[in-house]
Formats: sequence, structure tokens, C-alpha cells
Amino acid sequence: MSLDSPAVHLTGVRLVRDGRRVLDGVDLVVPRGAITAVLGPSGSGKSTLLAALTGELQPAAGRIEVLGQPLPRDKRALLQLRKGIGVLLQGNGLLTDLTVAENIALPLRTHTTLPGPVIDRLVAMKLHAVGLRAVGGAYPRELSGGMARRVALARALALDPPLMIYDEPLTGLDPIASGVIMSLIARLNASLGLTSIIVTHHVHETLPIADRAIVIANGRIVFSGTPGELQATTDPLVLQFLRGDPDGPIAFDAVPRDGLALEAPAFEEPA
Repeated sequence: MSLDSPAVHLTGVRLVRDGRRVLDGVDLVVPRGAITAVLGPSGSGKSTLLAALTGELQPAAGRIEVLGQPLPRDKRALLQLRKGIGVLLQGNGLLTDLTVAENIALPLRTHTTLPGPVIDRLVAMKLHAVGLRAVGGAYPRELSGGMARRVALARALALDPPLMIYDEPLTGLDPIASGVIMSLIARLNASLGLTSIIVTHHVHETLPIADRAIVIANGRIVFSGTPGELQATTDPLVLQFLRGDPDGPIAFDAVPRDGLALEAPAFEEPA
């Protein structure tokens, strides 16, 4: 990937699930080295966009480039590209019958031919990076929610991907654990030279560490700019989302409108 090329570039992308348009006319540039927040109410299409970025969902129209190349359709080429993309899942995805260290070692054992002692050393380094070096022998069920999320992050970083995607990283976490995770994301992005995309509806926790922000609503991108520009917006649609107002341009129902798939957004209660 060229130093000047974006990590992710979408042009005129239309995404369809079950015969319904979820997103349409999506143009997006994610700069290298930046943290980009993809914001929007639940059901707005954030997870669908994530599926497209990882190649799980092919676009019905438009072009997607990831890490300097068009998203391949060939399964082998797609698998190779995915090695450069780390994904932190909402539910962590840790295997309960494996220890913490074994979970983190799994992608290394699957995708590399490194000898066991080298893998063990790399696992220790990843655990140290997320502040959990002492828990390698524990099982996921023995960890708190915040610790399990950090272990999942260490596993996502196992292959040293240049691009990290976080899918609702704060789901189920208390305010302190949320602060730890967001601080960790920012620190790792800077220290490892990563590019990060945070897909979330947690606006106030995410904006302080983001370089760029986009807002998705009603099947399209309704805002793209800096966090400062977002907080200064007067757009009534964007303001409704930021304030969590039940009434406004974003429909609080599950009725498809203008051919776009809408779901009832789950607005958060005030802290």
C-alpha cells in the first residue's frame, strides 16, 4: 500500500441484504494512520458496512478498495487480504475451552509456520500490549467483561494487521472499562502505526479519540468530517442522533421507506 493511498476507499457503494438496499451512494475515504468513527443508531447499516469492508458482503454497485487494492472476489485472495485486517467482535469471539494464551495463539498457529517458542513469545508481547500479561493461563469465563475485551483485542492484533476494525467495542462494558478500552485503542493506534475504524453508537466515548467521524442514517452517510465539525453541526438529522431524540428525521420504526431497509434504532439512556 502506498504511503499516500487511503487505507479504505469506497466509491458509489450500494449494499443489499435479503433483497433490500441497506446503504446506497456511499463514498468514504479512511486515511492511513487515523482513527475513524462510524456512528449511527442501531439498524442504520453500520454492521452491514463492516461486512462489506471485510469481504463478507459483496457490494451490489460501486467499488471498495482496502489496503490499496480492490476487494477481491476470489476466496483465496480475500483470505490473504483479511490477514491484514484485525477485527474486534462485539461478543469477543473467544473460545471458552481454550486458555487466554491459546486463544491469542490460534491465528498464529493457523496462518503462520512459526515455531512454538516464537509463538509463545509473541503471545506474551500481545498480552503485555493490552496490560494482561499475567492472565495467559486463565480461561475466558474467569475474566471480567473488560478483561475479556482486551484479550479479544490482543488476539485481533496477533498477526500485526495494519488495519483494525472495532465492532461496537464498548457493548456490555461499564464506564470505567469503556474508558480503558478507548484509551487502549488510541494508544495502540499511535504506537503500532495502525489505521482504526470504530463502528459504534457510543458517540461521547468515541469522539475524544477519533480523527474523523461519519454518521450513517436513513440508508446513507449524512455527515463526514472532524469530531469538532460534528459537534458544531446544525443538521437536524445528525442532531437527533447526537441528542438521542425519539422524534425527528430518523424514523423510530421498522418500516422500509423509499426502498431502504430501516430498523428501530436503540437509543441509549442518558448516563
